[in-house]
Amino acid sequence: MEPDPDPGPEDGAASPEALHFHGDEEIIEVVELGSGPPDPDDLAQEMDGVDFEEEEELEGEGADEAWGDEVDEGVDGGMESPDDSEVTFAHHSASVFCVSLDPKTNTLAVTGGEDDKAFVWRLSDGELLLECPGHKDSVTCAGFSHDSALVATGDMSGLLKVWQVDTKEEVWSFEVGDLEWMEWHPRAPVLLAGTADGNTWMWKVPNGDCKTFQGPNCPATCGRVLPDGRKAVVGYEDGTVRVWDLKQGSPIHVLKGAEGHQGPLTCVAANLDGSLILTGSVDCQAKLVNAATGKVVGVFRPETVGPQPNPGEDEESESNSVESLGFCNVMPLAAVGYLDGTLAIYDLSTQSLRHRCQHQSGIVQLLWEEGAAVVYTCSLDGAVRLWDARTGRLLSDYRGHTAEILDFALSKDASLVVTTSGDHKAKVFCVQRPDR
Repeated sequence: MEPDPDPGPEDGAASPEALHFHGDEEIIEVVELGSGPPDPDDLAQEMDGVDFEEEEELEGEGADEAWGDEVDEGVDGGMESPDDSEVTFAHHSASVFCVSLDPKTNTLAVTGGEDDKAFVWRLSDGELLLECPGHKDSVTCAGFSHDSALVATGDMSGLLKVWQVDTKEEVWSFEVGDLEWMEWHPRAPVLLAGTADGNTWMWKVPNGDCKTFQGPNCPATCGRVLPDGRKAVVGYEDGTVRVWDLKQGSPIHVLKGAEGHQGPLTCVAANLDGSLILTGSVDCQAKLVNAATGKVVGVFRPETVGPQPNPGEDEESESNSVESLGFCNVMPLAAVGYLDGTLAIYDLSTQSLRHRCQHQSGIVQLLWEEGAAVVYTCSLDGAVRLWDARTGRLLSDYRGHTAEILDFALSKDASLVVTTSGDHKAKVFCVQRPDR
């Protein structure tokens, strides 16, 4: 596997070129990055550019707050377990589908739910800081911009909204087709979203200038901006994968047929330098792709994970799928989480199965700790688990929800896990361990 021949500048920053738009989404130009800020008063003129430089660290509101005493009011459910959480956020009145933490301070969370609501709240004590009104369908996507200054929320019907966090004012909104996924650019106030009509949209916020990347005539089911900030990988319902050049608006690589998947894409991920991409699908395969060449360099199949189903078990086997995947930052390892509850840890250098960690119920999502070979999983049994990827050993588990966990986020220092659940709650767990 060859590294990307055109690596970005130090720390993965984008090149001194930037994304530029005209107001009409059909007309796109690429120009050199200017030195001044964009001029919101003259949208007819070309933008001055996107500042990819990270701003000074923001002081986190409530960062020094003591942990609040947490009282679980509870939602009737089928799971009875001790509550290991420190804080419970109980403002949602239905299932909570998504959560993200602010990247600068990791002191704020945004959650969205089936109640058509999104909230920004403080992790230390669960205090509500901002309600994001106006959605008329389930809020399935929510996240902070790279500098934590903006927060975006998106609902299933395709209505996206952005608020300024400090002023609590809505600064931008847009309506697209049914929303599949949404993500902020890692170094710019640029928002991307994939929709059921196959398009991937990209906007400069709050100016709203946009461009579209037209995929096949089927949903763009998942997407991720690569670390260099210049490309994005998008997976589609027909099993194809496209790597897009965000400035040119054209696909660099297209994987389809035998190179693609035989079912809808469920998840995509990239390693730390963006040289490798992992794709996962309902076909139960995870494919390792060289981002520079667009070639599949490895395939992780379910037969390498567990025993083959016996005849007559077709229905059960067909229900399995890859639900989440990701790369370890400190070792050449990758993890794949399956709906049947299997966590598979692969050695990338040999492309062999290193460990198989079994859960009693389906894995919803997995996340790697940034600075250690520790992988976190959340599952349909309502628990968060920490696994040592070197040994395959379960380090610890955390419980408190009375229904399945639907999403979770991990703080950068790996001290906190924030979960959302079908029990209408979000919870904060302190997972810091003295021996790690």
